[in-house]
Amino acid sequence: MRIHGMDAIFKPRSVTVIGASSDPKRIGGRPVDFLKRHGFAGPIMPINPKSAEVQGLPAYPSLAELPSVPDLAVIALPAPMAVKAVEDCAARGVRGAVIFSSGFSEVGAEGAALQARMVDIAREGGMRLVGPNCLGIANVRHNLYATFTPGVETHLPRPGGVSIVSQSGAFGSYCMTLVRMRGLGVNIWATTGNSCDVDFADAVAYCAQDDDTRVIMGYLEGATDRDRLLEALELARARSKPVIMMKVGRSAVGAEAAQSHTASLAGADAIYDAAFRQYGVYRARSVDEMFDVTYACSESSSLMKGDRLGLVTVSGGVGVLMADEAEDCGLDVPALPDHAQKKLKEVLPFAGVRNPVDVTAQLVNQIDLLETNMDVLFGDGDIDAAIIFMSTVGLAADLNEAIRAILEKTRVKFPGKPLLFCSLTEPEGRAAYERAGFIVFEEPTRAVRAMAGMRYFARSFARANEADPVPDLPHLSPLPEGMVNEIEAKALLAEAGIGIVRETLAATPEAAAAAADAMGYPVVVKIASPDILHKSDIGGVALNLRSAEEVRAAGARILKAASEKMPEARLEGLVVAEQAAPGLEAILGVTRDAVFGPVVMFGLGGVLVEALGDVSFRVAPFGPAEARRMIEEIRGRKLLGAFRGAPERDVDALADALARLSAFAAHHGTALETIDVNPLIVGARGQGAVAADAVIIPARRAVP
Repeated sequence: MRIHGMDAIFKPRSVTVIGASSDPKRIGGRPVDFLKRHGFAGPIMPINPKSAEVQGLPAYPSLAELPSVPDLAVIALPAPMAVKAVEDCAARGVRGAVIFSSGFSEVGAEGAALQARMVDIAREGGMRLVGPNCLGIANVRHNLYATFTPGVETHLPRPGGVSIVSQSGAFGSYCMTLVRMRGLGVNIWATTGNSCDVDFADAVAYCAQDDDTRVIMGYLEGATDRDRLLEALELARARSKPVIMMKVGRSAVGAEAAQSHTASLAGADAIYDAAFRQYGVYRARSVDEMFDVTYACSESSSLMKGDRLGLVTVSGGVGVLMADEAEDCGLDVPALPDHAQKKLKEVLPFAGVRNPVDVTAQLVNQIDLLETNMDVLFGDGDIDAAIIFMSTVGLAADLNEAIRAILEKTRVKFPGKPLLFCSLTEPEGRAAYERAGFIVFEEPTRAVRAMAGMRYFARSFARANEADPVPDLPHLSPLPEGMVNEIEAKALLAEAGIGIVRETLAATPEAAAAAADAMGYPVVVKIASPDILHKSDIGGVALNLRSAEEVRAAGARILKAASEKMPEARLEGLVVAEQAAPGLEAILGVTRDAVFGPVVMFGLGGVLVEALGDVSFRVAPFGPAEARRMIEEIRGRKLLGAFRGAPERDVDALADALARLSAFAAHHGTALETIDVNPLIVGARGQGAVAADAVIIPARRAVP
């Protein structure tokens, strides 16, 4: 990790503002105003060669004339002058700088060259840089506001556990303001801009190791370094810090805008999605969702340790609405056990007691029914968390006091069981609930999604110390140059421990028939060509051949079809392979993503996977446990179980093949372009999985 030296940025003892202005409304004046007015404890040293005083503070003509060496420099100068300022800082021993200036890599090659020169200067001098083209940083606990955002001009967030990292300055400022307006506390705030040195991953890693950070909220347009990003996310998970991410660029237009905005690569959105799941990041699809999950995770004393959700409501219809949302979010709303339902019926005969528990409007007349409901729900119902929907009851001050008292007693009796309260409330009523440590929502489905976020992180954190070793592949041959034929491809995969069928290469139909006789029937005959990837599309495959005559005829037919339909293809003969035992067809693949490198794909159904798009991805390498999670993500996963008379499939063998393919891909790294194992035949449980066809395309070698 590259978090060394970042204390100079986020916890400086002194700050200089280079390009300081006497006008507190100008970009060079705002940080001076904020640092002074908001109570930064250390020396604030403005640099302005035209003025002896800036906003009531002594000003200095140059860095060399400062009375002491500051930890942090805030640079508000045009791009060429900013480079000179960094050079002066490095010479004076300044350890960190925040650079507001634009005109660098975001505008083209000339700006990129200026930025690269500035980075070289900083690294030679042992400096850390944030920006350029950024809105600045803040550390609320230290009253450090090295920024020019109007968001902190009059209203400051209170100190708290939410740290915000954003590649976009404007969106980062928006987030900090919304966090404040929602009553949450902020710890560290960082906008990384062009990320010339301190990038998004570095800032996340710094927040992850910071004891005052409880939750990390991120806004990402494109990663600049795969390994650092994944290490930062792994560090956050290891320290049980939820990371809630807004990743833009899902559409082609969005991805193009992201690249031009921050000069970073957006990458394939499906791969980002997979990487976030793999490393335990919650990806929010809206601003409301991002803030709801952040709010729940930052304010709750515990996460949801199991999938079983209890719903208590004064409205049966809203109970159904929440149950529907819970199912969409992967939570279980189980029926309460018979004895629990009986207990509830005894005290409230007209209630719906299955779960959701509809206590009806009778609760208003008999508020102690809520305590009985909560006792039965948690005590007899084996429920992991609960949402209590009270409609407009939260507007009644006297009822609120009674409800809070009951919920406080419930929390003491059943520690570790998260409770979300959902009701319309007056501001003072909501504040009273939150002071008592309760999470309050007004809209019920948003409460359910927030609870699902808490469950997501509980699952993720449980995997932090999971034993899931990547398969060890000590004896792998180097990849050849150019495309390899099917037999060579499968031989390479066999070195990784992936099962393959017996096969041989025959030059003619007669040689194929002889090979089939020696191998035993039934067999498959396929065209052998490194240039024909989709053999079935040209009639290049014949299945279930049971005699030498059938093999000869099929071989002649295949060679003729290949010559006619792809006359430019190199034909190496015919592949004769044993016909795999009946099983379920799967497709395994590897592609090289521009950001994340080798990425493994999985789907079911052979050629159907292209039509249905039912696939999952993971960043290589990973172990069998991660492979199982990957398998569980596809919509067709039920086909792997006993289904419509078909046997349960060998999921262990499938997961092992995926893990081994990931290790193979990671080993070859940039030497590999693509792998396509299609189909992998997954047998019944205990019968393994074998690759019936495979394509490996090495990366193009650079011409010397």
